[in-house]
Amino acid sequence: MIAKTLQDMFKRYRRPGDVVFAVLFLAFAVFLLSQLGDQTKVVKRTKWFAQPGLWPTIAIWCMVVFGFLHWLSSALSDRSSGRWTEVGFWVRSFEYVAYFLIYVLVVPQLGYLPSTMLFAVFLTLRVGFRGANAIGIAALFGFVVTIVFRGFLQVKIPAGAVYEYLPDSVRAFALTYL
Repeated sequence: MIAKTLQDMFKRYRRPGDVVFAVLFLAFAVFLLSQLGDQTKVVKRTKWFAQPGLWPTIAIWCMVVFGFLHWLSSALSDRSSGRWTEVGFWVRSFEYVAYFLIYVLVVPQLGYLPSTMLFAVFLTLRVGFRGANAIGIAALFGFVVTIVFRGFLQVKIPAGAVYEYLPDSVRAFALTYL
């Protein structure tokens, strides 16, 4: 559909939660702007375009300006219902952040292989896949990820405290590859 007028073409429709997002983004941008003086340095006898803080400064100022324009356009647009429903949806996603933090705390205790396999299966069940096929694929995925990262890529991930209870011959293998 082609717009009839220039005003139709640039009409802004506010979505639920748009003002909340705009305010949070603008607040974050202003916070970053307040930190520029402490976090970036001006190097003497260096041209202005070669300063280490030039591009971060430009980027953060753009964040502030465009964040303000986003907030202004959201505030001036017609209000739509469902703002707090949308914000609630955003907050629910922090559940998965909590799962990741729990995973990070469990890995040094159980080890990378059991933790990864358990969390892959747990997350599969959490999102609603209950079939044996889905659970098996999740466990296999956890196993393959562990073997690729620890065995082939040699990523240094702390071994689990549980590995200390394994027999000596198995413990050396588990500490290296699992």
